[in-house]
Amino acid sequence: MTLIKSISGIRGTIGGKPGEGLSPLDVVKFSAAYGTWLQKRNNAKKLSVVVGRDARLSGDIVNHLVVSTLRSLGINVVDLGLSTTPTVEVAVDMEKAHGGIILTASHNPKEWNALKLLNEKGEFISAKDGAEVLELAEKDSFEFIDVDNLGKLIKNDTYTSKHIEAVLKLPYVDVEAIKKADFTIVVDAVNSTGGIVVPELLTALGVNKIEKIHCEPTGYFAHNPEPLPAHLTDLSSAIKESNADLGITVDPDVDRLAMVCEDSSMFGEEYTLVAVADYVLSQKGGATVSNLSSTRALRDVTEKHGHKYYASAVGEVNVVEKMKAVNAIIGGEGNGGVILPELHYGRDALVGIAIFLTHLAKSGKKASELRDSYPAYTISKNKIQLTPQIDVDKVLVNMEEKYKNMEVDNTDGVKIYFEKEWVHLRKSNTEPIIRIYSESENEEKANELAEKIINEIEAII
Repeated sequence: MTLIKSISGIRGTIGGKPGEGLSPLDVVKFSAAYGTWLQKRNNAKKLSVVVGRDARLSGDIVNHLVVSTLRSLGINVVDLGLSTTPTVEVAVDMEKAHGGIILTASHNPKEWNALKLLNEKGEFISAKDGAEVLELAEKDSFEFIDVDNLGKLIKNDTYTSKHIEAVLKLPYVDVEAIKKADFTIVVDAVNSTGGIVVPELLTALGVNKIEKIHCEPTGYFAHNPEPLPAHLTDLSSAIKESNADLGITVDPDVDRLAMVCEDSSMFGEEYTLVAVADYVLSQKGGATVSNLSSTRALRDVTEKHGHKYYASAVGEVNVVEKMKAVNAIIGGEGNGGVILPELHYGRDALVGIAIFLTHLAKSGKKASELRDSYPAYTISKNKIQLTPQIDVDKVLVNMEEKYKNMEVDNTDGVKIYFEKEWVHLRKSNTEPIIRIYSESENEEKANELAEKIINEIEAII
């Protein structure tokens, strides 16, 4: 069993002893700590918190535990039920709530769940704030309310529609152009809440020919929920069978977006942000941001438009912090995460879909042709499973020393630059692994670089 407390929230596998997995006692403890942190932050005035969840199997149980714990602290809860991460983020702002909790383990398999914690802006809480929540949990520093002052429960299932309406109002979304393009689109939502919201969004955008696979929100993921090429064989087959123009897939909480082209080739989740940013930059100038593990294609596209690109540490909180610091007009992560501040500071697959389809429609190109118009880079994504005996910090220090004569960035793990190639080594925030990402001009060279580095790390271990 695994329980991970990090900048990405409280994440763990369901089952096991308290403190070793995400047990009911752990859910209550961390929910109570978060609620108490909000009370201290707001001088204990009457608070409201938005809660929403993806469709994973443990979601209903975890939802009841979280909602009941917050109400037992005297906090009112607006429960969205089955929802998405970006929808909860939007709802916090629209409700003028004091915070929000999203119950999802994102791309992790079905045995995982998590509490992702938001502040009053609908943004993930900072590392400093997260540390305060963890300290409260560690000390059991919370006190529950008497029966006359329990928080209220308000169920609200209107925010999917409100979120879609907000997306349609963005200046970069052209419904008429999308409608005129008459796209046929296949959607793979890995049997989670994307199966509800993505078809609804496409219909609102004027897409009439929608084929749905794995769109029943049962929580029984039809394949590994991370939207990587190896997991999208069903989508590729469905595109061929239906002669579709595009395949769209999202992860269980709908903050990551990947596309498959009309010829069943991968558009590439790394290029989701590149394509969307390219269109936004063509309409409005400004800086862009992605994390250190993302493709350099965003930098190339940004500079093509005459603007400045910046890199941040990995993690949505870090990307958002950098975006605010440089006043970026768009940013995100190479995992298919698009952040558009004009709507909210959070990764949002709905925003990505709407702008991408506008871009594709107006370009007059096939999806594969649009992909080929961008600089060609390939990232090889690998990992090494960690055991308690492995000293990750020592491994990273040794690798930095080994390549001290190269350009090295240790902002977040160790990133080593080899002319137009790079490799980024870092400990994951969400899994007990070391991530090894390498980028080169083609898959073979990226894999060769990754294999070389993995061998060196294993020798150190």
